[in-house]
Amino acid sequence: MNRFVFDARVTVQDLADTYQPPFEKCVREGGGSCMMCAYNRVNGVPSCADPNLLSKTVRGEWDFKGYIASDCDAVAIIYDAQGYAKSPQDAVADVLRAGMDVNCGSYLQKYTKSAILQKKLPESQVDRALHNLFAIRMRLGLFNGNPLHNPFGNIRTDQICSPEHQILALEAARNGIVLLKNHAKLLPLPKSAMSLAVIGPNAKSPQTLVGNYAGPPCESTTPLQALQSYVKDTVYHPGCDTVSCSSIAIDEAVDIAKRAHFVVLIMGLDQTQEREAHDRVDLLLPGRQQELIT
Repeated sequence: MNRFVFDARVTVQDLADTYQPPFEKCVREGGGSCMMCAYNRVNGVPSCADPNLLSKTVRGEWDFKGYIASDCDAVAIIYDAQGYAKSPQDAVADVLRAGMDVNCGSYLQKYTKSAILQKKLPESQVDRALHNLFAIRMRLGLFNGNPLHNPFGNIRTDQICSPEHQILALEAARNGIVLLKNHAKLLPLPKSAMSLAVIGPNAKSPQTLVGNYAGPPCESTTPLQALQSYVKDTVYHPGCDTVSCSSIAIDEAVDIAKRAHFVVLIMGLDQTQEREAHDRVDLLLPGRQQELIT
């Protein structure tokens, strides 16, 4: 599957009921100031060139007051890869007319002037985009004198990984956790008079905890470390050779599971399985992970 040329076929109802509500909440309830249009097409139309999405829905129905940016080189692929536009100038005209404001890439810089000279794009669309971009900068106070005097203009190094910020990050993480099922009310686990078996290739991997757009964390606690601090009598086995799980150790995993009061399985993906520019074609667990679970 190629994300640059993929055409998602989605009904209007499915768009409204399934795909758009999280973004709408970010605008209406979260007050988001920037949205990014994606590479792919939806029902034949590139996301960044879709006026129904960017202008009618996002700005019109959701009352979005920020700016809309393209994913990097998303404007270029409208012509280069998708063949939706007949020329680079047409691609620029399509996205600006649709309501996009800024391009991550060089297409607007290279072809906007020629698109205007060729009468493919009115200059008023450039003015509209600049209005949206500079309005945000004004809201940030970037034209109110020395930027260092603004509330976020002088962030000191001692504020990075400060205790209050780590507490806030912990609160955000806790609020983002979803407990899908708690059969027989097993959770929370009792601390005393119990033993725990932790099984799974992701249990002791700090790297799995970060994304592929991540800097070094302030500190890193793996699931295994956290469980060991909670239950002293904790034993561990990875179960699989790697996350891809081409080889499994069922007998060893079953053995430690039988000797424990509770078993915690920590399975799933890492960046060898899915990351930017490396998509999956199904939602199944990698390799033989499901076999290990069952």
